[in-house]
Amino acid sequence: MKQPQPEVPQEPLNLLADWISREQLADELGITSDTLARWEARRQGPPCTRIGRKSFYRRAAVQDWIRAQEQVHPVRKSRGRS
Repeated sequence: MKQPQPEVPQEPLNLLADWISREQLADELGITSDTLARWEARRQGPPCTRIGRKSFYRRAAVQDWIRAQEQVHPVRKSRGRS
């Protein structure tokens, strides 16, 4: 007769291991989450995924976006009259 196998408890999946929230990214970049929301609306910032009302950013995509922002000779935008 076979004895029943004890059930091995499965570890919970960490589905968002490679993702960070808008608030976490804002803290990391030193900007507000409102700025990230504005960038998302204007399609300017790093790519994100929305799950319900929350936005998540893939870490590798954010790093790629930051690299793409790099400029050899940064140009300052002038303000006011020239």
